[in-house]
Amino acid sequence: MSQTPPTFVSLYSGAGGLDLGFLRAGFEPLWANDFDATAAETYRQNIGDHIVAGPIEDQDWPSEGSASFVIGGPPCQGFSVAGHLDPRDPRSKHVSVFFDVVERVRPEGFVMENVKNLAVNARWAGLRRDLISRAEDLGFSVRLCVLNASHFGVPQARERMFLIGLRGARPAEPEATTQDSPPSVRSALSKLPPYGQPGNGSVCTARVTPAKRPVMRRSPFAGMLFNGKGRALNLLAPASTLPASMGGNRTPVIDQVQVEEGGACWIEEYHAHLSDGGEPIDSIPPRMRRLTVEEAAAIQTFPTGWRFSGTQSAQFRQIGNAVPPELAFHVAKAVKAAIRRRDRATAAEPVLVAA
Repeated sequence: MSQTPPTFVSLYSGAGGLDLGFLRAGFEPLWANDFDATAAETYRQNIGDHIVAGPIEDQDWPSEGSASFVIGGPPCQGFSVAGHLDPRDPRSKHVSVFFDVVERVRPEGFVMENVKNLAVNARWAGLRRDLISRAEDLGFSVRLCVLNASHFGVPQARERMFLIGLRGARPAEPEATTQDSPPSVRSALSKLPPYGQPGNGSVCTARVTPAKRPVMRRSPFAGMLFNGKGRALNLLAPASTLPASMGGNRTPVIDQVQVEEGGACWIEEYHAHLSDGGEPIDSIPPRMRRLTVEEAAAIQTFPTGWRFSGTQSAQFRQIGNAVPPELAFHVAKAVKAAIRRRDRATAAEPVLVAA
């Protein structure tokens, strides 16, 4: 590589999930930016003072040749189902801004993360072609892949798009490490102190109330059995994608008795009751409660003790918006390996001497 250790510029950095993965893989951060001042303060407390808060368009971007890589996850709301697939959403322009910075810095490579929908939905086929063409015009070989975080050591079945570009090397798709035995929610919670205790005390006070008209699915963990959109999590499996809208009644629900004693989740019993024609109940037993901030962070694979700034809802939002650091680490490791292979191959090429 041109620099040792390889360096990176981080865009749309949030609470630092993607950056933490690259740090663990041996990359060094030089400059970071996020629009959200609260998320930037979280980043500053845990990673460093090199982050600048404010709109990316208003910043003095790093200069040409200043970093080996540009990484980031531009706002995804316009591309997601939750964002109503709105191409007019002004946040959608930031995938182009990302490449404006790449063009300015001219790094050895880049990694852009976004929602799965941007990679697979026919609505965005033209945009995908444009992004790949622009990257190739800038001199990069490109790989577009969709990765399930639970296949890379994350107790969450979170699918995300990664667009990876390298100069002089074909990017390889990261190799899954836990595809056949994904980690469970229970494995994440086991690393924390007991519920309500210091280190796991950021309790979400949103009540868990039953839906008057439950929306049933085949799985007890897939329907809408509570008011709001918070679903029960199966402790024995990876969580579904943690949303940025956590903090109120969209915060996922777990069974505290199951946490402490094991066994089946109460929601399985209630689902069976409804499936057999039973009537919806009037109240949920107190054993069913919301995730804490610390539990959500653990499921997202932030290290224990990661300090989140802002209100509780802001902390949940930062967690839901983050790239799982463990997934980011495997992406960064694959990128680093590809560059090393390129450099070894270049070093092994024979030198032709004119006669």
